[in-house]
Amino acid sequence: MNVRRPTQAGAFYEGDAETLKTQIKNCFLHELGPKKLPKVNTGRLAAVVGLVCPHAGYMYSGAVAANAYYELAQDGKPDTTVILGPNHTGYGSALALMNEGVWRTPLGDVKIDSATANQIMQETSIVDVDDVAHRFEHSIEVQLPFLQYLYGSEFKFVPICYRMQDLASAVEVGNALAKVLAGKNTVVIASSDMTHYESQRNAAAKDLAALKAVEAMDEKLFRSIIETQNVTACGYGPISTVIAAAKRLGAKEAKLLSYKSSGDITGDYSSVVGYAAVSFKK
Repeated sequence: MNVRRPTQAGAFYEGDAETLKTQIKNCFLHELGPKKLPKVNTGRLAAVVGLVCPHAGYMYSGAVAANAYYELAQDGKPDTTVILGPNHTGYGSALALMNEGVWRTPLGDVKIDSATANQIMQETSIVDVDDVAHRFEHSIEVQLPFLQYLYGSEFKFVPICYRMQDLASAVEVGNALAKVLAGKNTVVIASSDMTHYESQRNAAAKDLAALKAVEAMDEKLFRSIIETQNVTACGYGPISTVIAAAKRLGAKEAKLLSYKSSGDITGDYSSVVGYAAVSFKK
């Protein structure tokens, strides 16, 4: 069996199961998080079709991510989660998914939804099957323990890694996802941090402008702001895909659940990374 082993356990998040569960629990209880533990709704998802979540180390962005996962937990339990993340390593194909095997974390193994992955491949010619792109990439991996904390390993997922993040490609993948996922009990998660290494004032101004375009579910405006204001969000392609897919899957609203920065954790506002949690709902 193809096993994608964790590369960030003991780094971005705790390396053993019990300590990791405690860490995630504390993200939910944190003053920058929802401040309470979610009551998991085990029924089908009712309204949530997409999320944006950050992917830094849990000590920095875990509380912000918990706001998105709290919303998801209350809404229901997905059968399949499609997780889109930027390619930080430079390895592998420009748009790469895995279509077989499992991803391992300290909380267990999560199976790849081979049927859904292969359907995505049939709907778009620009996504390749390429395990190499995923081997060392953290942006998708760090989302899995949150999902496992909520649902155990009783869900499948499809990882898609983006080295190519142009708008046309992102929208094409979004349209393909909308076709494949229509009528299914699924959620699409875009993994992205926002502005990197600018002052809190500059980062917040840029990021909130971009996030207003996300709330308007306008991927063209979002991309325009990314370019014209030089917003150094690493996962702008995945975010554009989620906007495009969510609209076609019936989303009527996108809501910014939380925006914070690394400065809100460290107290150093001179050079921060921005973190956002967004939900897309029918």
